[in-house]
Amino acid sequence: MERRVSPTIQWGTWPPVAFLYELYSSIIFMVCIAATFGSGISEPIVNVLDSGAVGDGATDDSQAFLKAWETVCGAASDTTPTLIIPEGKTFLLKPLTFEGPCGSTTIHVQVGGDIIAPSELSDWDGFDPENWIVFRDVNGLTVDGNGQIDGKGAKWWEALMFSGCNSLTVSGLRHTNSQKSHISITECDNVFISSLHISAPEDSPNTDGIDISRSTNILINNTFIGTGDDCVAINNGSAYINITWVTCGPGHGISVGSLGKDGEFNVVEEIHVEHCTFNGSDNGARIKTWQGGSGYAKKITYQDITLINTDNPIFIDQFYCPDDDCNNKTSAVNVSDVLFANMYGTSEVDTAIQLLCNGIFGCTNVRVENVNITASGSDFQTISSCENAHGSSSNSNPQVDCLLS
Repeated sequence: MERRVSPTIQWGTWPPVAFLYELYSSIIFMVCIAATFGSGISEPIVNVLDSGAVGDGATDDSQAFLKAWETVCGAASDTTPTLIIPEGKTFLLKPLTFEGPCGSTTIHVQVGGDIIAPSELSDWDGFDPENWIVFRDVNGLTVDGNGQIDGKGAKWWEALMFSGCNSLTVSGLRHTNSQKSHISITECDNVFISSLHISAPEDSPNTDGIDISRSTNILINNTFIGTGDDCVAINNGSAYINITWVTCGPGHGISVGSLGKDGEFNVVEEIHVEHCTFNGSDNGARIKTWQGGSGYAKKITYQDITLINTDNPIFIDQFYCPDDDCNNKTSAVNVSDVLFANMYGTSEVDTAIQLLCNGIFGCTNVRVENVNITASGSDFQTISSCENAHGSSSNSNPQVDCLLS
């Protein structure tokens, strides 16, 4: 599988990224450790249809999936068992957990057909509403295919998550209508996500494409994300995150944060977003922190970015308050060593560059280089706005004269 790695990192060297994927925000991989799926697939190969699944989109196939998993998980250690979810079928699954540890050190889940969640709230009675499909204590897990995972989220929009996996790869899947975040990566190291298509209605609340927290060495590339919230949100405890060749829109941009809510100490560093496109998104390159928090967000790069009719193309907001009921506070998450470079395209708003920073801590070493953002219409011109932002600007349209040296 081809891996695209950004050629230029400004502060620090991007470490080797192994393989890791997570199925879906509604899919949780808990405590998954180990290797990549090898090219030679060994027996057994277990098709869920052979275990009693129907695949008509109406019958509950949960128990058949668990029966198939029991066979796969019990395979000998010198094999690579494969769980087949065949094409041309739609499988209705109620909340279920695929338990490990398993006998084999590598397991392959091949998703060819579609998987759908229950659409009625009553179908979730007795289950944890935050978990749909759970992989727990499974080592060496690879999930791929061209199937679709549909969370049927329009009924309720509640949280689902994924946690604790190392060295996991997922590619090729389609994710739609999550109840909340489509893919959530938590407490993971060495993650490779590629060639995904993630979508939800523009007006769907909190349907982030990919959420990352307390995780390191994440590579996301060659992926389309169009949702009702952040295309990618990078949260506390995350470092060495590389996002390349991602198209975002609709959505709220590729965001660092929000950080520091309720006075929390949050840290994020070495975030690099390159060769991405924002098309009709509500934000582009965004860093957002709450007042009253502490910690830092540093060594952040957005470069080689295409902007198409984007609101708030470049936006640092240390006064983030989506509900507009926040009190002014003096402390803040420090923002430093930020580069916006080689960003070109059109803005839907006049203030194309906003660098709004706390009066005491401010933002330091913010650089704007080789930026040309013009108005999407003929009735306005683009401008910049700063508050307590320190750094430098060169070859920028609009000019960023408000940056303090």
